[in-house]
Amino acid sequence: MIALRALTADDAPAIHRIYSGAAVNFLGRSEMTAGEAVEYVARVREWAAADPVVQYILGVDHGGDLIGVVKLGRRPNAHGRVSYVLREDTWRRGHATAAVRQLVAFAFTTAGLTSLGAKHHPDNPVSGRVLTKSGFARLGLRDGMVEYRRVRRCR
Repeated sequence: MIALRALTADDAPAIHRIYSGAAVNFLGRSEMTAGEAVEYVARVREWAAADPVVQYILGVDHGGDLIGVVKLGRRPNAHGRVSYVLREDTWRRGHATAAVRQLVAFAFTTAGLTSLGAKHHPDNPVSGRVLTKSGFARLGLRDGMVEYRRVRRCR
């Protein structure tokens, strides 16, 4: 079962593993060093304590194992930006879709957003499938990336 949770200082080694190998191929960054992972977790914890929170960064926990990170950045006009990365050895098991669906629910309830955007590299169609399974609509290619949007449904 997938659960989203706040990062702790003890998560730095897991973050180091997540941001390595093929997982960083389409992120526009190199692998994270162990020291960068420690700094990253410290920054994320500071951001989580901010008021208001501008960017939520949550760990993707699978049975006590931190396997990924989901991010929700706040933009103007109640819009948010979703991104995610999972450790390479956990791919193709539905974990990303489960995590993104939980993040969408969080965005539209707790964070109070009304629309979300996301994007992925065109050479990474699996990421697009995660987004469409999570209710995002494909908008097309923009600035070399495939853009998606999801709007909160009114009840």
